[in-house]
Amino acid sequence: MADIFRHRGPAWRASHAGHVSLGQLKVMSAIERCRTAALGGHVERCEDCAHLRISYNSCGNRHCPKCQAAAAKEWLADRQAELLPVPYFHVVFTLPGPIADIAYQNQAIVYDLLLKTAAETLITIAADPKHLGARIGLTAVLHTWGSALTHHPHAHIIVPGGGVSPDGERWIACRLGFFLPVPVLSRLFRRLFLEGLNAAYQAGRLRFFADQAALAQPAAFQTPRRTAQGRMGRLCQATFWRTRRRPRLPFPLHTPHCYCQQPARRLRRRARHFQMEGLPGQGRRSL
Repeated sequence: MADIFRHRGPAWRASHAGHVSLGQLKVMSAIERCRTAALGGHVERCEDCAHLRISYNSCGNRHCPKCQAAAAKEWLADRQAELLPVPYFHVVFTLPGPIADIAYQNQAIVYDLLLKTAAETLITIAADPKHLGARIGLTAVLHTWGSALTHHPHAHIIVPGGGVSPDGERWIACRLGFFLPVPVLSRLFRRLFLEGLNAAYQAGRLRFFADQAALAQPAAFQTPRRTAQGRMGRLCQATFWRTRRRPRLPFPLHTPHCYCQQPARRLRRRARHFQMEGLPGQGRRSL
């Protein structure tokens, strides 16, 4: 990534002038200079053979792939210590293209709304006695790019397969291989997110530039909202179990454009005891 930034960064910054924040420019600069002479360094000497080696300093930026590895391992170790001996579910909340375009120019507001709305959706539906009737916990991670390195904001959420009863006296487990009904989650998530997005727009918190400048007009703003209503909230959920080492998915799970990618044929045998739902028009199915 540092090589790409050094070779293509100047031209990219020039072509996107006015659309890149100061914080993003600082991150690019830190990655370009990480572990180079620009940040200084130190000399390491072997006590046995007297071999000398120059080591350049790291930038320490949390977005740098070179510096994030240690922090990522520490974060995973902390989350591993929090796991319960119960099945866990992986739920993905995604934003469709029209809303993703708005999020690109209003990242702090829309990403915060995405995570809060996704968490509120799961907690509300899980607390409903018609579904689970329990208080749940969750761990959410924001992803803003897809595997094809295109802008694709979505939230990955890990949820235990059950929760504490309202009186706090017992554990309520969900059905085997099934957490919450995806259509119900989808409808609530869509309504809450669009209400929050419209409230932010009415409060004047959203900004629109360049090819989205027309969205500053209320009539134009309603168009992407109506377009997104039928596509928002497409979710997928798959179970994975706690193991002695780490939780693992039975197959690689990827959701480009709000859909769930089918596992490779050679991996399906290992995933037959898992259930997935949420694929449009197909309902619940076993793999």
